[in-house]
Amino acid sequence: MSITHVDLRSDTVTRPSPAMRREMAEAEVGDDGFGDDPTVNALQEEVAALFGKEDSLFMPSGTMSNSVAVATLCRGEAICEADAHVYYYELSAAACRAGVQLIPVKGNRGTLWWADVAPMVRPGPPRFNRTGLICLENTHNRAGGTIVPLEAIADVARGAREVGIPVHLDGARLWHAAIATGTPLSAYAAYADTVSVCFSKGLGAPIGACLCGPRDALVEARMVRSTFGGRLRQVGIIAAGARYALRYNLERLEDDHRRARTLADGLANVDGLSVETPDTNIVMIDITAPGVTAPAIEESLRAQGVWVVAIGPQRLRAVTHLDVDDAGIDKALSVFGDVMKAAGSA
Repeated sequence: MSITHVDLRSDTVTRPSPAMRREMAEAEVGDDGFGDDPTVNALQEEVAALFGKEDSLFMPSGTMSNSVAVATLCRGEAICEADAHVYYYELSAAACRAGVQLIPVKGNRGTLWWADVAPMVRPGPPRFNRTGLICLENTHNRAGGTIVPLEAIADVARGAREVGIPVHLDGARLWHAAIATGTPLSAYAAYADTVSVCFSKGLGAPIGACLCGPRDALVEARMVRSTFGGRLRQVGIIAAGARYALRYNLERLEDDHRRARTLADGLANVDGLSVETPDTNIVMIDITAPGVTAPAIEESLRAQGVWVVAIGPQRLRAVTHLDVDDAGIDKALSVFGDVMKAAGSA
């Protein structure tokens, strides 16, 4: 069969497989608002164990999970990396929902060390707002799916705890870091008070996230989730998709990493492009051809069946996932070559 289009906009575009749909349709459910949805409870126990935390709480989205964590842990302001998801993509949720001001600090390819963070820590009243939280992200989306080294997370955590500040880890794609490095998820999570993880980014579930952490913090988080409109009912139908994803789609992430490297290697040979070697499944592509913009190339690619996202005037992002196979990568490389050749001629 010919490929109609290759969707590399994000790993959130995946569709649940027939097997995942069957598990979702047949899931045993209850009322999660009363804590008696057995499928949700099973998922929460599995995720807490996987990350070495006392408890976890199911959420509709990663943004809600991050926002609930910020609202639960922080009073005052929170420090984050300047291109972090909580700062760049979550539409001022920390300020609007939690009354928390985010203080961005520029890192190196998404990585912060305590030396970067410490100068921004503020003691609080009467002259200043109080630094109440540090937010880290791994893998780092806008840095190109980069893996933040475990040593950096540990360094920030040690410094934060010395001054009594909790740490939240946005681990939406932490699965990718663990698979790429062979590091257990619990090793990354050990340095954070709370960890947010997504089932719709890379794992192929249609929706869902979990916030992991200490049991007392999760009791508070459940109440905060309700104030955000997240008091859930027969949500085991959704949680079943997440449980399926954990069982069958975690180890296969290496296929996405391999295809991302193949895509990057091929694009590096296309005139007018500069490509970073990906750590995981996100490929950042810079347009170097004179007079050519990323939005224009995005439009031309889409017209020929390859969908990517312009994330800057000269930068495109392509993300591999379980709905793109080797043939899809080959098509993307062929179309990219044709489009850049035409752009150069124009």
